[in-house]
Amino acid sequence: MARTKEILTAAGTFGCALGIGFIMQNSDAATERYGAASAVEARESSLQSLDAETSILEVQDIELTSATFDVQTDQIDGVAPSSDTQVTLAAVSGTEDPAVELTPQPAPAACEIIADARPMAAAMVNLTLDAACLPNERITIHHSGMIFTQTTSSTGSLNINVPALSETAVFVFAFGNGDGAVAQAKVEDLADFDRMVLQWKEAAGFQMHAFEFGAGYDDAGHVWSGNPRDMASAITGAGGFVTLNGDIDAAAPMLAEVYTFPVDSEGHDGSVVLTVEAEVTNANCGQEIEAQTLELNSNDSIRTRDLTLAVPDCDALGSFLVLNNLFEDLKVASN
Repeated sequence: MARTKEILTAAGTFGCALGIGFIMQNSDAATERYGAASAVEARESSLQSLDAETSILEVQDIELTSATFDVQTDQIDGVAPSSDTQVTLAAVSGTEDPAVELTPQPAPAACEIIADARPMAAAMVNLTLDAACLPNERITIHHSGMIFTQTTSSTGSLNINVPALSETAVFVFAFGNGDGAVAQAKVEDLADFDRMVLQWKEAAGFQMHAFEFGAGYDDAGHVWSGNPRDMASAITGAGGFVTLNGDIDAAAPMLAEVYTFPVDSEGHDGSVVLTVEAEVTNANCGQEIEAQTLELNSNDSIRTRDLTLAVPDCDALGSFLVLNNLFEDLKVASN
């Protein structure tokens, strides 16, 4: 039997003025949220019909702004990074990391830092870093407005795959002590993919969900961190995939979840709907959390939106805040 769920709606200013749907699902439903079919059916039915006695959740201090970031040259603050140029990396609004001033300069022979970027399929880039003098160190990676943190290995190395957001993809590696490096790759197939980014700092509890061609929760077309797929899906045109960029175990981690979808989707017509969710946890309850979205547009520019959200108190633990229409739906037509 489907369980009854309490749906809490946001104050009208948020939903109407900003055009973003907002609902809250309580912990009884969330317990089996992605489990049995009955729980899934209950959630979907509750979204279609709200009980007259539904409580109202007053959401305070929600801010949403937009901006455009030119990625033709992938410049950072108007400066194209190079080995002989001082680069200042300003913190991104909504996902603040202490500003890092990186002054590339010849490193001592015993502390040489070498970075490399190699293009891969599905507009991905393989990043490698060799910094033997900086083992087990937190490092911040910047790329076209996307920011996330990683940790070097015990030998000071790093080897990760990252979604590109510009054809001439520049990646800046910044250590807390001011050391760092820059790597660049040419990503020729970037135009073949749509790409959406959700990034946040620490334990904010955010998740991005993509529902492809009318899929519901737990369907094959529901793509999220619990069903991320891989780049093979996008390469074959079958559907999209999600990657989580960043080390969740790093100090004050900055994380970026990226959804990639092929422009040419084999045999599919329809749309892909993306939502953002935030679970109420002990780490974020009663606090203000921030996130930022980046959408790679067809004109090679990136639209950004900053979000500030007041999380309910801790008596709502296990509930989910759901934000609809934060991303534009992807319209897909098969060839």
